[in-house]
Amino acid sequence: MSLPKAELHLHIEGTLEPELAFALAARNGVTLPYANTEELRKAYLFDDLQSFLNLYYELMAVLRTEQDFADLADAYLARAAAQGVRHAEIFFDPQAHLARGVDMGTVVEGLHRALADSMETHGISTQLIMCFLRDESAESAMETLEAAKPYLDRIVGIGLDSAEVGHPPVKFREVYEAAGALGLRRVAHAGEEGPPAYITEALDVLGVERIDHGLRCMEDPALVERLVRERIPLTLCPLSNVRLRAVDVLEEHPLPAMMDAGLLCTVNSDDPAYFGGYVGDTFHAVHEALGLDQERLRELARNSFEASFLEHDEERRARYIAEVDAYEFE
Repeated sequence: MSLPKAELHLHIEGTLEPELAFALAARNGVTLPYANTEELRKAYLFDDLQSFLNLYYELMAVLRTEQDFADLADAYLARAAAQGVRHAEIFFDPQAHLARGVDMGTVVEGLHRALADSMETHGISTQLIMCFLRDESAESAMETLEAAKPYLDRIVGIGLDSAEVGHPPVKFREVYEAAGALGLRRVAHAGEEGPPAYITEALDVLGVERIDHGLRCMEDPALVERLVRERIPLTLCPLSNVRLRAVDVLEEHPLPAMMDAGLLCTVNSDDPAYFGGYVGDTFHAVHEALGLDQERLRELARNSFEASFLEHDEERRARYIAEVDAYEFE
């Protein structure tokens, strides 16, 4: 599915394929509790969110140096380019690395090493969004924001991810206010596991410009009406929703109803190494399972550029949207 598109909900740590995990483990002298890549790939067939998160954090042990993070990002960009991605806004989780003794500079400079050349190397423009782990404390998030200050020329915004239930957006009010004062864009995961009220809270308390997931907004007609009226983008991840049991089967995903309601929906891959496909695979999957026709797919692609943080380069945004409009499906 080479339709030009932007990817707006992508955790770089979630692109760690088994082959790269073993290569980095060997380079860094890390012993993984798996005999080979085949055994590790079987572990990717987890049962629920917690088993996914356990594996996700376990495998981060192989990421140690700037070159490791550069290699991780470059591998993602190569796959994304092959699936039509023209612009990527990439999440990373610094707290998960700081807790392992890997400093902020190693993570950011390593990622930037790949992202700085991404247009020349892969034809993809990129931006970097630093996420806070919502199951960690607000104090830890504030300390992380402080640690990032020397690198804010590399970071466009902040986000909020990890386990949602029991960790409402209001918990992070102060850190989002501080980030806003620094000129950072603001997004947050809300309404995937958590209730529709978390979406409202993310908008009103955290001042977010985009909702990551937002699946459960459909339970609140007044919220849907607001999201449509204010053109708040939703970065949906259908394959992730199925693997994490937010939706039983892809054929029951509410994406068509959400589009029919006028919501500004985008389709993304979330943690593609773990969830069964990159963003082009996801476009193909929703086309097949949900019967979205070519014009609906084109709408999703156009939405992805409209929802992107490209205000600093409207000419580029317009060029990407023109590529979508001119694309001829095979």
